[in-house]
Amino acid sequence: MNCALCTEKECYNGKDCLKNRDEIKNIYNEHEISIIKTAAHIEAEYYMKKTRIEEIILFSESMNYKKIGLAFCFGLENESKEIFSIFKEHFKVYSTCCKICGIDKTEFELDKIDDNRYEAMCNPIGQASYLNRENTDLNIIIGLCIGHDIVFTEHSQAPVTTLVVKDRVLAHNPLGAIYSKYYLNKISHKK
Repeated sequence: MNCALCTEKECYNGKDCLKNRDEIKNIYNEHEISIIKTAAHIEAEYYMKKTRIEEIILFSESMNYKKIGLAFCFGLENESKEIFSIFKEHFKVYSTCCKICGIDKTEFELDKIDDNRYEAMCNPIGQASYLNRENTDLNIIIGLCIGHDIVFTEHSQAPVTTLVVKDRVLAHNPLGAIYSKYYLNKISHKK
């Protein structure tokens, strides 16, 4: 089975291609069902009407979340300030920059962008640890690097959603590569 290549998508109309619908249904717990119900409500009520920021606010209010955590990349500091100011109108907001703790990259023998200066490593465990300590209800990723977002999500005690995906080349719009036939052609022919 490879859903990305399927042209029928009969699951949309109820087909169980894996023949394990009941097994999967039994895995959902009460908390997950609550999240799924809230997500379905937001989708049905606000389909094509709200931005992702507005959807996160509506979702969080519906889930009765009070504390929101922002885990952001240093390179998106200005955007994070704006996002912080929007969310603080609705929630108690905690934010943490990727360079939290200022750990030197050389301590873990990490590659540096510039060998001639000090570089603090990105610290997704530090970010998650801080937000865990603040007991946030939901954490939002704002442009963490690939890999760092994975580690942050693994260590976050609160559920995690992504608002901004890091893509330095395409202005943080990774789908731009798919929508541009010229760029798609460029990356499709690389070996």
